Amino acid sequence: MRHTVILCLAGTLALAACGSRNGDAEVQRAMQDLNSIESASLNDVMLTVGDPEEAVKYFNGALAGNPDRIDLQRGLAKSLVRANRASEGVTTWKLVVSNPESNLDDRVEMAEAQIRANTWDDAAATLNAIPPTHETFDRYRLEAMIADSKQQWSKADSFYQTAVGLTSTPANTMNNWGYSKLTRGDYPGAERLFTDALRQDSSMFTAKNNLILARGAQRKYDLPVVPMTQTERAQLLYTMALTAIKQNDVTTGKGLLREAIDTHPQHFEEATRALRALEAA
Repeated sequence: MRHTVILCLAGTLALAACGSRNGDAEVQRAMQDLNSIESASLNDVMLTVGDPEEAVKYFNGALAGNPDRIDLQRGLAKSLVRANRASEGVTTWKLVVSNPESNLDDRVEMAEAQIRANTWDDAAATLNAIPPTHETFDRYRLEAMIADSKQQWSKADSFYQTAVGLTSTPANTMNNWGYSKLTRGDYPGAERLFTDALRQDSSMFTAKNNLILARGAQRKYDLPVVPMTQTERAQLLYTMALTAIKQNDVTTGKGLLREAIDTHPQHFEEATRALRALEAA
């Protein structure tokens, strides 16, 4: 009877020890999962709202202890590009794409870094090596920019058109496409695209200013009907004035400068200086 009690007690202790070991393992796994989640969240924060240089320091430090983690390699590459250190970003993207866990989107991001580093031929080669079945907004946006740089206008238009169809926020791409048309001298085409961009995002001042350039190149010296603040109105009148003066419509330009000065809620130094120079001449 005594032996039976001892055996039962030993069995109970063994089960308790086994349960304790299983519990410890589960706790460890849970802690690892929690650390992974916290790390991923911090990585996201550093890539979005963090100062780019601080993000570079963070990812460099994290990689010192985990040199093979591709998420940290990506974070460093993106942070370097954000910090206007594109050449270093390219070097890090090359490290990323050599990682067995890399994907085709990594190659697209490397091409963008190469464009920012002004190595356009390298960017074209990077995109050409990506299968044509990889159809993403960023891929076609970059293809359009490269075609623009080579003055391959038909290809650029085709790529811009495809890119616009692959995003729910096409305003920036429409603005870039419009600027491409502007540099080619297709002013009506540029005007249409800047107007389309502003329909998508009426707050985009760059598109408003570009629209004025496109209209001014056609000697349309009236402001388009788009939402604008009083300060923006003054700045757009100033842009229109300079466009008119550049085309030797000096009297019109002077009038627009005066209107810009009167419209601005504060002292408009640039417009005032331009008007004085014209009157002195």
